Amino acid sequence: MTTYRAPVRDMQFVLRELAGIEDIAQLPGCEDTLDVLDSILEEAAAFASGVLDPLNRVADKEGCTFTDGKVTTPKGFKEAYKKFADAGWIGLPVPIEYGGQGLPQVLLGPTLEMWNAANIGFANGPLLNQGAIEAIELKGSGEQKRRFIPNLVSGKWTGTMCLTEPQAGSDLAQVRTKAVPDGDHYRLTGQKIFITFGEHDMAENIIHLVLARLPDAPEGTKGISLFIVPKFVVNDDGSLGEPNEMVCAGIEHKLGINGNPTCTMSIGEGGKGAIGYLIGEANHGLEYMFVMMNAARFSVGVQGLALADRAYQSALEYAKERIQGRDLKPGSKVPEAIVKHPDVRRMLMWQKATIEAMRALSYVTAASLDLSTRHPDEKVRKEHRAFVELMIPVVKGWCTENAIDCCSTALQVFGGMGYIEETGIAQQYRDVRIVTIYEGTTGIQALDLIGRKLLRDMGATATATGKKMERVAKACAASDDADVKAIGSALGEALGSLNSVSQWIGMNAMADLHKAFACSVPYLKLWGAVAGGWQMARAAQIAAAKIAAGDADADFYRAKLATAKFYMSHVLSQHYWLARQIKDGSADVMALSETQLDLDRKTAVPV
Repeated sequence: MTTYRAPVRDMQFVLRELAGIEDIAQLPGCEDTLDVLDSILEEAAAFASGVLDPLNRVADKEGCTFTDGKVTTPKGFKEAYKKFADAGWIGLPVPIEYGGQGLPQVLLGPTLEMWNAANIGFANGPLLNQGAIEAIELKGSGEQKRRFIPNLVSGKWTGTMCLTEPQAGSDLAQVRTKAVPDGDHYRLTGQKIFITFGEHDMAENIIHLVLARLPDAPEGTKGISLFIVPKFVVNDDGSLGEPNEMVCAGIEHKLGINGNPTCTMSIGEGGKGAIGYLIGEANHGLEYMFVMMNAARFSVGVQGLALADRAYQSALEYAKERIQGRDLKPGSKVPEAIVKHPDVRRMLMWQKATIEAMRALSYVTAASLDLSTRHPDEKVRKEHRAFVELMIPVVKGWCTENAIDCCSTALQVFGGMGYIEETGIAQQYRDVRIVTIYEGTTGIQALDLIGRKLLRDMGATATATGKKMERVAKACAASDDADVKAIGSALGEALGSLNSVSQWIGMNAMADLHKAFACSVPYLKLWGAVAGGWQMARAAQIAAAKIAAGDADADFYRAKLATAKFYMSHVLSQHYWLARQIKDGSADVMALSETQLDLDRKTAVPV
């Protein structure tokens, strides 16, 4: 079974050469970033491999246990969480005034990737703290910030998002949890499902951010408010008071991520109602919750990247060790490792190229998060906010869909041994299946991409981003390096497909929304493939220049250039059939009636 090893060299390349971390270090409050960058990557890699990875298999086999409303996490989780919190990892991007380190968001790219690759079941816990901190910091009162944020930063308490209800699913307009005013707080009643780390034994308190309706709230999403509902009531002096009526009613038995308790939460069933505190203004809860949801969606995209890379590492190690078959040269009788087989090499190259594109796009998006909040020029902040909003559904949707394919391909490299639990790749295949589902399915991300990002601003942000891509394509096409020139040509052709399809969707949306949205997921995949190609083309430019200059790390750059070229021929080339699927096949999606969708099944006649 493979031990996870963080790809620190490639992370450094993406941060320094593509994400522009030197520019990020010039932003207010980020001045120390370059001084601590390498040590953060090295320490995070050591923690991931040394502390979290050894617990990954144990957690999958042992899972969580539920007894009388209490959840016990797998062996070692409680101790690992204390080490994680004590090391300050939770507060990495949190302002210093709340006890954090105040470092830029772009560092969440590599650190989140490491935590999730090493042990996704564990990583889901502290990941939610950052979303809760950000929501309270943005819209909470001064008292709420003082009372809750420092303990979330230190890890003394953990956070959750309580959105989903049995009847609502992803349709939050159907939320029924009620909140009734009671003095300086509210009393909540209802039920939430699928709550990650809604109950556990790793911290002394859990701060739930709960969506609920006030008695006079309007119907639909406009009538939802956001509340802080702690597991234990927090007294004025910061000490813990009585247990709140926020109780775990059970945990789910899942396909994967077994170390992560997924809870059903019963709210206010004791008769009084759970004590909650309104965040911000009434009936603006969904707007505030999107702060957490966008952060979580980015993080889940990185989870996909992480699990894909872990699976690739496993497949590569196995392919180097597994001796089977012989060289294809006539007369050869010497057994060889399967890594020499052309089709195995194709599978490994596809994983490597796709993962590198996913990593680059994710980190570049994270860098824009910093520029969107810290840059002194409001015009620049606005441009990067728009880019981040465009890319979040792409990072979440495209990276996670690719992750499933990468893990499946890695299992294929193992062959029959991959279907055996002892090799470990089966766990990765099971674990990864959730990432396209939670925090909004791929279909929801695709609807968001078209409805909120493409059509709402009439394609302005998509056009601006397309122009950035076009400049890279033209620069590559003008290169003296034959490989870079070919990469530029491929990117230019793919951009033509993306632009054509975007215009087609815009025109059809005015006449037939069903037709415009029918192939929204292929459109999201097209965006991902092209945006990934954009980053791989940038990487190829840099690699060719480094090779020409005789850089000491020339082998790394030669591999980077070859991988970029493979990406263009084997991944970006999807743009041809994706474009045709969208433009020529959208009308076919709704062609059958609901009755026609069923097969002609004959009922057996009793003999």
